[in-house]
Amino acid sequence: MSAFEYTALDPDGREKRGILEGDTARQVRQQLRDQGLTPLSVAAAVERARGERTGSGLGFGGGLGAADLALITRQLATLVASGMPVEEALRAIARHADKPKVQRLVMALRSRVVEGHSLAAALAEFPRSFPEIYVATVRAGEQSGHLDNVLDRLADYTDARQETRTSVGNALAYPVILTIVALGIVVFLLSYIVPEVIGVFGSFDADLPWLTRALIATSEFLRAWGLVLLGLLGAAVAGARLALRRPRVRHAVDALLLRLPVIGPLLRGADTGRFARTLSILAASGVPVLEALGIAATVVNNRPMRAAVERAAVQVREGTSLHRALERSGRFPPMVLHLIASGEQSGRLDDMLHRAADHQERETRMKVALMVNIFEPLVILFMGVTVLIIVLAILLPIFELNQLVR
Repeated sequence: MSAFEYTALDPDGREKRGILEGDTARQVRQQLRDQGLTPLSVAAAVERARGERTGSGLGFGGGLGAADLALITRQLATLVASGMPVEEALRAIARHADKPKVQRLVMALRSRVVEGHSLAAALAEFPRSFPEIYVATVRAGEQSGHLDNVLDRLADYTDARQETRTSVGNALAYPVILTIVALGIVVFLLSYIVPEVIGVFGSFDADLPWLTRALIATSEFLRAWGLVLLGLLGAAVAGARLALRRPRVRHAVDALLLRLPVIGPLLRGADTGRFARTLSILAASGVPVLEALGIAATVVNNRPMRAAVERAAVQVREGTSLHRALERSGRFPPMVLHLIASGEQSGRLDDMLHRAADHQERETRMKVALMVNIFEPLVILFMGVTVLIIVLAILLPIFELNQLVR
């Protein structure tokens, strides 16, 4: 029995949408007629979700969001741990889903499971919604017979990732908004307010102070070339994005970012935390180390660090220990390497990786909070100094006029 998404009209002419299960689309249409509805369209949920997977504009686009993925994983882990079969758990999740796209995807997964496919095989059909780590972890859980424990670890993993994203996003939201507002106010003052106020000084016979002349020149430049500058800025951003699509350019930029004094350690810590967390969940779920390294490399955003992980995987295949292979790259913090070495010696690699991830994520959050605490007063100071300069540029000619009158 498959899931079908339908659009129908009720007796009052109102359009209704939903999902029904049936053997064929014809059977679903008959079910709708039995309910007093007039079917307009009936399509298999699996095919609809496949179209969304490829970005055909039918609804999903980029797949599930992080919050939706975390919620589905936690619900599935809880239901499977209670002894409910996977297909029934998926039906319960779909029934209580608030978003149509989530309901559609979960029912598509259920249809594949009912047809005899494994849960991992069903998840693999929708890579935009379920990343490779997700599929590999579920596959390992099904093969080992401990799917409930694996799903519970995955739920913790997705919850932690979502919490980290939310906390960092919330921390950066205020300074970003503050910067945009400050720059907007400065541009507005220089483009519209300052010309109106300083226009009265044009009739002065005496020379204006240099600060006033500089302010007038800046204001005139913005009024004359502001739109051009804005267009050039947009073109520069678009050109930079196109250039970053080239692997060599992206690699060079990422390597440069790692060498920057403040941004480099922050990016290195964030990527190390993601790598350690991913490798931890994969190792704990029974995924082979080499396969786990290949998957963990995909979550590392920085290209030089990703290349270091890929080289480490080759060295591990040749017999080198993991901490030695990562240490040779020089890209990973010593504390993480020490914890990995301890895990390999004690046979508790997954636990040590978990601790390393906790350490790096906590350190990253502290660094972000520190940067935000420093950045906020700097923006306020910049705004205050800018307004002070504008006020002085306006008042200095008035002071000189008073002296001439005396």
